[in-house]
Amino acid sequence: MVGIRAAVLFALAAGWTGPAPAQSETTCARDLLVAQSMQRQAIDQLEQADGEDAKNCRIWRRHVETMRRVASVYGRCLSGSDRSERLAQVQASDREFSEAIKARCTGR
Repeated sequence: MVGIRAAVLFALAAGWTGPAPAQSETTCARDLLVAQSMQRQAIDQLEQADGEDAKNCRIWRRHVETMRRVASVYGRCLSGSDRSERLAQVQASDREFSEAIKARCTGR
């Protein structure tokens, strides 16, 4: 999980901005900013997880939902290699935490 977090944090810290969106530039520009903010908040929440399974499970579930929303925006508003790279990051994070939920969050 640390590797994905590091990659996402690096992309955010590098001030990533995508190419001109395929749809309405105004709508996608706004949606991309919101998606990046959501992604940043989800990462912050992961970093605050304290190891308590019940709390972690809630955080992980929110993280997966957020990554899916972010992926939807990236898929709709980006193109080319930026789209591929950003989608790969959030989809890998989604998969990783979905697996952790299945393994550790039954009944929580």
